[in-house]
Amino acid sequence: MPEVAQRPRRIVIAITGATGAVYGLRLLQLLGAIPGVETHLVLSDAAVLTLHQETGMGRKDVEALAHVVHKQRDIGASIASGSFQSDGMVIAPCSMKTLAAVAHGLSDNLITRAADVVLKERRRLILMVRETPFNLAHLRNMTAVTEMGGIIFPPLPSFYQLPNSIAEMVDHTVARVIDLLGIEHGLAPRWNGLKATDSHSV
Repeated sequence: MPEVAQRPRRIVIAITGATGAVYGLRLLQLLGAIPGVETHLVLSDAAVLTLHQETGMGRKDVEALAHVVHKQRDIGASIASGSFQSDGMVIAPCSMKTLAAVAHGLSDNLITRAADVVLKERRRLILMVRETPFNLAHLRNMTAVTEMGGIIFPPLPSFYQLPNSIAEMVDHTVARVIDLLGIEHGLAPRWNGLKATDSHSV
């Protein structure tokens, strides 16, 4: 048999119109700097508006960070098929509309179709859902995706590492997502246990 060349680790990244566009942006930037990782990007129309509002970046600026770019309406793209070998997908951030479409298997655009493919092929799907407070429909949709094997990952900042900036909080959250993808990195400090405390404290 002919020798098969080793393929890169392919990660599909979708950015939707929920607030928190910086999470998808940093995910693209950080994964793009890791050797052997190939990013496939899909932007929703609403994501382009949010990216401009929250980061000042336009569509072309963001698309330039990905190895491969797919259009949201291109339902015939490679990532729409289970025969395309990927290593996971992250929707960062994930709007409640997109969450609902994934939960109910609508596959009404390339983002939700690609997510459906990842679920049916038993690959890792991570939804960085962004809304607060949650209503019952949101909670039920998150439960449905979890039952199908997806991971619900609200981008909640942690403070135990005593971050000095919003950028550090974003990077720590994105690093945890990359952990879930099984990709080695040195992007954020690891937890090494509580510091020694005053014996008189409660």
